[in-house]
Amino acid sequence: MPDDSDGSPFDYPRSPSLDHVDRGLLASASFADGGGYPPSYSRFVSRAGWARTAGLWLIYPPVLPGYADGVQGRGAVLTQQFRAVYRDNEEEGFDFTLEPDGRWDLIDRLEAFGFSENGDLLLWDVTERDERGEFPLWLSANLNALERIGDTLDEALLILNERGESPRPVTVEPLPPTRL
Repeated sequence: MPDDSDGSPFDYPRSPSLDHVDRGLLASASFADGGGYPPSYSRFVSRAGWARTAGLWLIYPPVLPGYADGVQGRGAVLTQQFRAVYRDNEEEGFDFTLEPDGRWDLIDRLEAFGFSENGDLLLWDVTERDERGEFPLWLSANLNALERIGDTLDEALLILNERGESPRPVTVEPLPPTRL
């Protein structure tokens, strides 16, 4: 059972759905820079598993073969969709879809790992890692905006929770794993 005595702003579930989480991949994944998943993401997934956060946000964990809703499958599909839409936007000259913080050169560097039930994406810039091992986080609101949303998953989720005017602690609701 997760320990909530650390003063975390998240109300983690007492019985998270972790049986389908690929803990080996969570610990050993490697990005182009040789580093693994950001510490805030690893911590969150280890405590929440597959969950809905702040009543809206789905953070995709690495999952074992045979399970859906993993960062390796769903995250990859969302990344492809994001890049295709933004490449079309670039060709059409729809620069407004980069507001308030984006640039065209970011599109191929961002990878999706979270999705809202409103159709918004959470993405990492996997080419930039800070001294703590964290990737910058970006929000693409309905694929019509691109905003730098934080330096850690915790920070980004707190900002998104406040925008939704949800109370603290931020609720983390476990979801049942789905087989393919």
